Amino acid sequence: MRNEQLRLLEGLLGSWRLTLSDAWFLEPPGTEVHGSATVEWLGDAFLVMRCDLDGDLTMVFGRSDANDAFTALYQDDRGVCRVFAVTVDGSHVEFIRKDPDFHQRFIAEIGPDRILGRWEASEDRGATWRKDFDLTYDRVAEG
Repeated sequence: MRNEQLRLLEGLLGSWRLTLSDAWFLEPPGTEVHGSATVEWLGDAFLVMRCDLDGDLTMVFGRSDANDAFTALYQDDRGVCRVFAVTVDGSHVEFIRKDPDFHQRFIAEIGPDRILGRWEASEDRGATWRKDFDLTYDRVAEG
C-alpha cells in the first residue's frame, strides 16, 4: 500500500528535459549543459529519479513516518554517495545535506510543467551560501 504522504512528491513524476545554467565553474559565462531525467515509482514506498546530465546520477526518495521526514539517497557515476533531508511545502521543495566536507542544498519551485531550482553550497556550515548553478526541469511527459 502506497504511503499517502509520498503524494506530496508526485509533482516530480514524469520525464524531464534538464538545463544547467549560470554555473560559476563553466566557461565561457552563459554556457548551458543539457540532459534528461525520469522520475517514477519504485514499488509503493519510493520514488526514483534517474538523470543524465554530463554524467549519470540517481536519487531515491523515501519517508520516515516516525520522524515525519522525507529523505533522498544520492549516487552518481563518480562514486559519490550522499544523503539529503527533503522538505516539501506545496509547490516548494528543498534538499539539504549538512556533512563534514561541506553543506549543500537544492531549492526549487515545482510547477505543473517546469521545476525552477538552484544548487547552493556552504563551506562554513551554512552561515553563508554560494550558488553553484541553476537547474531547470521542463516536462516532456507525465509520470
